[in-house]
Amino acid sequence: MEIKVRRKGNIIILDLCGRIDVNSASLIETVGQCLRDGYSDILCNFEMVEFIDYMGISVIVIAYKEAVNNNARIKFTSILAHLKELFSVVGLDKVIDIYATEDLAIEGFKEDKAIENIQKMQLRRRFKRLPIDIKIELKNKNAKIPCCVNADILDLSAVGAYIYGCNQFKLGDDLVLKFKLLPKPEELELDAKVVWLSDKQIQPHLHPGMGVAFSNISMLTQSRVLEFIERNLSLMPSDD
Repeated sequence: MEIKVRRKGNIIILDLCGRIDVNSASLIETVGQCLRDGYSDILCNFEMVEFIDYMGISVIVIAYKEAVNNNARIKFTSILAHLKELFSVVGLDKVIDIYATEDLAIEGFKEDKAIENIQKMQLRRRFKRLPIDIKIELKNKNAKIPCCVNADILDLSAVGAYIYGCNQFKLGDDLVLKFKLLPKPEELELDAKVVWLSDKQIQPHLHPGMGVAFSNISMLTQSRVLEFIERNLSLMPSDD
């Protein structure tokens, strides 16, 4: 098998030619070199490949795993019809992204990037933190006789909060939190777990207090918390 290497933008394209069989370890070596050179998007063009046996499938799988294990993307294009059947028999068509043409494959890489950017943006939104003072009522979810405690949320995100003024709980306790996101009158009730306790010696200004992570929070409720955070952050003076 021969491999010609070319590049389109940030995508490395490997033009494969000949037979992929037990003697095709050069595919694994070439993919590995692309990864070492810093490329994370690799496209294998099978247009000139006329034969693949089961040992060749093993070579392809190893090359694929090498890319995935290094957080890279690898896609295939232009596989001949009789070889597509082999990919289908061994199930590779369900694992590897296969495209009819090179242009479609390149668009696939672009779509992956767009989705990745959206996911990163959503993750950043979830972890935005709002310094604020919100009155909160909390109780141990599993206590036989629930004891309600009043405290203050001093820091709020869509995945958790820092609660000040309470030292009645321990790490791992499951809590029920009740608070309002003014000016809306309805009260939120959230499940949460204690994941951090302030240390009086190290953090006297934060003691007594604890960090909690919300659990089983619905998308609707999380969206409400996010809207509240972003609305209030926009009202705060900037550092400029």
